[in-house]
Amino acid sequence: MSDGCGGLLPTASPRWPASRLPPACLPPASRLPAPPSSTALPETAHGRTLLGAAAGRSSCLHHRPPHPGEQPSVQALDVLTSSVEYGLQDLCKLCVKFIKDTLSVEQVCEALQAAVTYGQADLQQHCLAFIEGCTTAVVRTRGFHELSDTVLARVLRSDRLAIDELDLVQAVREWAHVSSQAVLERPVPEVAALPVRELRLALLSPSELVMLETHNQKDLLIPVESIAAAWRSHALRKGSGVPSRLCRPRSGTRPRDHHRHLDPHAK
Repeated sequence: MSDGCGGLLPTASPRWPASRLPPACLPPASRLPAPPSSTALPETAHGRTLLGAAAGRSSCLHHRPPHPGEQPSVQALDVLTSSVEYGLQDLCKLCVKFIKDTLSVEQVCEALQAAVTYGQADLQQHCLAFIEGCTTAVVRTRGFHELSDTVLARVLRSDRLAIDELDLVQAVREWAHVSSQAVLERPVPEVAALPVRELRLALLSPSELVMLETHNQKDLLIPVESIAAAWRSHALRKGSGVPSRLCRPRSGTRPRDHHRHLDPHAK
């Protein structure tokens, strides 16, 4: 059975029943790295491994042709999806390596979402480290706006995000509005319920909290209780009622006078 790319696909067998034959194509050989010499996959009915086809024999595991201007890691994400679905662990590892080597600001959030979906812990950590290094640029991308609430919350738990909290609050607000209007058609407070718990409002100055309250009256993004807790931390000159993790400045947090009161070890 021809794959339409000059190679042969496995025929129906106990390993590959007719209903589970893989889709038609892998990315072209020039778009994938060469596999390690020690990597071995089970031979197909025609004596050719899928990994060998991926490395240099023009067969493809997904049928979609590349869109104009599409970067290699976008196709690699499609291959990762197929390799997970069909249990091709060696090919899955190859795709993860390729994605890590070709990550960009525009694609890292999509890669992170896929890594969480398919349980690729190593790729998750790699993507998160990438985001931590260029957070300000990443939050402006379409991929950031398309993150799920659980994955966004995971990102917001990081202490190493290279962005100030005021800018991060605005980024989450934009994410919530996009998700509410274009994706989920649910109210902004409902969409953002999980991620906003990770915002560190106690890091904001009094004047910034006033501005935040003004904006919040329009969309109710942040629960009133969270803003009240931030105000209490200013009044009592410590992070009273605020979890300690929400009082820690991030890597990109601009210093403010009151931050010394939030650190229990500060003198």
